[in-house]
Amino acid sequence: MSSVKLVIFDCDGVLVNSEEIYQAAELEYLASAGLIFESDVYKQTFMGLSPTTWQAKLEAIGQERAKPLSPRFFEQLADYTSQRLQKYLAALPGAQNVINRLSASRCVASSTPLARLHWKLEVTGLIDLFDPYIFSSDMVANGKPEPDLFLHAADTMGVHPDECVVIEDSVNGVLAGKAAGMRVIGFTAGNHCTGSHGVALSRHGADCLVGAYADLEVALADI
Repeated sequence: MSSVKLVIFDCDGVLVNSEEIYQAAELEYLASAGLIFESDVYKQTFMGLSPTTWQAKLEAIGQERAKPLSPRFFEQLADYTSQRLQKYLAALPGAQNVINRLSASRCVASSTPLARLHWKLEVTGLIDLFDPYIFSSDMVANGKPEPDLFLHAADTMGVHPDECVVIEDSVNGVLAGKAAGMRVIGFTAGNHCTGSHGVALSRHGADCLVGAYADLEVALADI
């Protein structure tokens, strides 16, 4: 791992299990509003986007399909999702122990708004592994799949992009990492990474796939 100076972790679906909670709630609510997506298509299209970009894309699709979402749709969905996060949010198995052993510097770079990102890390007991190196799409002009967030994280920590490895579970995150000139590990340990998800991450540029925290250290040494 001598050539890796900084490991950049996504949060949702990589550090914590929030992605599976979000997806279940979103697909359910969208179906109730007449917008039905195949799970794999939804994951590849929307995972990793900032909330603003995600909402704008869904509103545009609703208009295209002549099924516009109600004015309170996103507010109601946010309330429902928050209730489920409060009840079910947890760190992914092995995350704390493995990350604590890493010799390289580390940080979080997530599409989640900063206050919410801090809350997720605090609730799951992971914040001390990263604080103060916690970066949100709030901090840059363009979120994933643009490279801005990862480049901002690397620049802040004084590390060149080619010395960084990104840990990502979304196609948009993989695209962002590769656009930043970084190596990317496609992380498929979350319960939401079903079906052809790993194949999609590889197809969009992931340098390798890791399916559990137990295998992450070996992958970082080899990448």
